[in-house]
Amino acid sequence: MGKGIFMEKYTIGQIIRCQVTGIVSYGIFVSINHYYNGLIHISEISSGFVRDINDFVAIGDVIYAKILDIDDEYGQISLSIKNIDYKKKGRIKRIVESKNGFNPLKENLSTWTEEKIKEYNLK
Repeated sequence: MGKGIFMEKYTIGQIIRCQVTGIVSYGIFVSINHYYNGLIHISEISSGFVRDINDFVAIGDVIYAKILDIDDEYGQISLSIKNIDYKKKGRIKRIVESKNGFNPLKENLSTWTEEKIKEYNLK
């Protein structure tokens, strides 16, 4: 695969499915679609102290990880499982951006606030 192919399929920030292929003292190696390799550095496993990586994953586990960086030339990516449900079952759905943005909230906020104040005052 030539330069640019990897970038076309994956983007930084995207959450992808991968399989754990190796565990070392500094992180987790994963395979992505059997074509690409990724590394989840130990600092990207948890917000807390990671005493033993084996407490989080095992070789062969299928997990989800967030793309931090892409090296298209070598077909490698840097990943993170910190702050995501990395063992989530099922499909990850994309969040589609609303054309209305925050306008519905802006339009209804004062009404909702007034209703809750009235509701609270009745108690």
